[in-house]
Amino acid sequence: MQVIRGLHNLRDEHRGCVATIGNFDGVHRGHQAILDQCREQAATLQLPVTVVVFEPQPREFFAGDQAPPRLTRLSEKVRLLGEAGVERVLCLPFNDALRGLTAEAFIEKVLIAGLGVRHLVVGDDFRFGCDRRGDFHLLAEVGERRGFSVEHTRTFTVDDDRVSSTRIRTLLASGNFEAAARLLGRPYRLGGRVVSDQKLGRTIGVPTANLPQPVRSLALHGVYAAVCELPDGGRRTGVANIGWRPTLGSNRPVLEVHLFDFDGDLYGQRLTVFPCAKLRGEVKFEHFDALKQQIGADQRRARAYFSKHTLQRPEAGAGPRPGLNNDDSLPLASAPLAREAVTSDSSAGTPADHDDG
Repeated sequence: MQVIRGLHNLRDEHRGCVATIGNFDGVHRGHQAILDQCREQAATLQLPVTVVVFEPQPREFFAGDQAPPRLTRLSEKVRLLGEAGVERVLCLPFNDALRGLTAEAFIEKVLIAGLGVRHLVVGDDFRFGCDRRGDFHLLAEVGERRGFSVEHTRTFTVDDDRVSSTRIRTLLASGNFEAAARLLGRPYRLGGRVVSDQKLGRTIGVPTANLPQPVRSLALHGVYAAVCELPDGGRRTGVANIGWRPTLGSNRPVLEVHLFDFDGDLYGQRLTVFPCAKLRGEVKFEHFDALKQQIGADQRRARAYFSKHTLQRPEAGAGPRPGLNNDDSLPLASAPLAREAVTSDSSAGTPADHDDG
């Protein structure tokens, strides 16, 4: 799949396509249904499918830190779009210049002169242009005159409600990973490359793999029973903390995960982490001993959870799983774990040397 950054990088070979426009945050099942429509028409016209996205997303441009967190960072979004059959992604910088285009200018510069679009799939509530005059009806009217057709998206529902990124964020925040996976078409996941950090966890026998996260990609905050997929495709259970580490302090959000019964070096490697059940929110403790005690309790609760839910462990070397496929092997909870339901035991976890946290 080809990623084209900015109109200035469009070439003659990029002209002629079936296109759609949007944020595609999460590339959830509603988005996948839109892409199915695009692929159907692309097969008929024998043209590639092009998705137009914006960076930053328009709401982030206008609302800044008040914008909702992303479900997927740009690189993950692009990868998922490719797995969904998209041949090209046109990523437009959302800036004052783009914001200042009228609806007619956007159609002319981006869709006609830039992409030479032959067929466009958009929602019937789609609005664009600095004057907010751009809508489905304007696109259809211009398309009839300029030689491209316009089709509105089909509403995709699960449990009688429309699938949306907002609905998925709400489910994740409530700890309902099972329902979020139904809407996404796959378990929710985070990832990144393991970096060196403060190595405080190692001093208490709980080393963690630390994966810095973009500020706008934190749809979750707290401590979770999690499954980590290693670069060779093997999986391990553990505990993950997602957020700002209020007790220790951090200048950027981080995903840190402790893997149970694991001994290995993961520095510099990319990991994928699947939160399965929420244990608690982030808490600022008065001193490190209190944090240490809570970490032990978190581990016991996570072990208790996984002891009741069988994880189908793929063989090492099996390779990563396709992003848009359902994965029924993960034990996804539908609500946060109740503290009183967990019994205390002494199995707090085995020290490992896989990272430094």
